[in-house]
Amino acid sequence: MNNDLLNILSNSNKDIDNQKLMDYLSGKLSEQEKHEVEMWMVDNEFENDAMEGLQQMAGNKKLDGYVDQLNKELTQYIKQKKDRREKRKINNGFWTYTAIAFILIIIILAYMVLSRIKP
Repeated sequence: MNNDLLNILSNSNKDIDNQKLMDYLSGKLSEQEKHEVEMWMVDNEFENDAMEGLQQMAGNKKLDGYVDQLNKELTQYIKQKKDRREKRKINNGFWTYTAIAFILIIIILAYMVLSRIKP
């Protein structure tokens, strides 16, 4: 199977190897290894549901297409979030220096005004 399918299982589990799960889906395991995977799935309800969903997909090419589409959509979503974050980011250099200059000008003007007024 395509190595991109392993990205689906990137949150690696400690009990079983991701490659073994992919081999189980493609039917490359021996009977003993199949039994081991099935016993593991009995103990893990969430993973069992995920495996059943992957098994119901018709054909490896269709599954590869879904994985490619998911990866493209995820990449696009991450890029959009990054672009939005960059747009919201304040350009620290320009605005910081502008604010400091403005405050200094106000302080100097206030000093000049107050020094001319003698009580």
